[in-house]
Amino acid sequence: MEADESVRDVLAANLRRVRTARNLSLSGLSRLSKIGKATLSQLESGAGNPTIETVFSLSRALEVPISSLLDQPHGGGLTVVRAADVEVLRGDGVDLRALRGIATGDTVVEVYDQQVRSRQESPGHAGTEHAVVQAGRLRVRVGDHEVELGPGDYVGFDARLSHTYVAVEGPVRSVLLLHHTAGDRVGDAPRPHVAG
Repeated sequence: MEADESVRDVLAANLRRVRTARNLSLSGLSRLSKIGKATLSQLESGAGNPTIETVFSLSRALEVPISSLLDQPHGGGLTVVRAADVEVLRGDGVDLRALRGIATGDTVVEVYDQQVRSRQESPGHAGTEHAVVQAGRLRVRVGDHEVELGPGDYVGFDARLSHTYVAVEGPVRSVLLLHHTAGDRVGDAPRPHVAG
């Protein structure tokens, strides 16, 4: 993202583009996302204050990867994302910096710098979620399974399952990857597999 373009501006342009491509009115998107029409209007005008929860709701409702809403197109063979140039998207207990969406064919990998401050719950979303803890201790609950991770530890799971991140020793810094393929939908998800 360019230093002079905020996450609000990028979200506004992308949200309007995706919504109109889906032939959805603001009222229709409001019904699907359970976000008020006035709030959606503010987001599309760049005046809103988006949270992680809002962006995830829009992603689910529009059935697009989060990067479709937060990424700017990148050109050339080298992409550099400076920490100071990426605005933090805040949630109840997590701060995310969207670094890059990488599309290859029908596959998208979204790369985030994640800081878990307290507790963040997700009802589930399309794709596979991967996290590598860089600092702190992180408790991850996926469905009925719970695991605690430390620096260097990895977890991966079907993101359609409800999941929770909790900072045990925090704040916890991690790299978060979301992997999507065409046709990924929230719905009946398989049970999580936990390796020792």
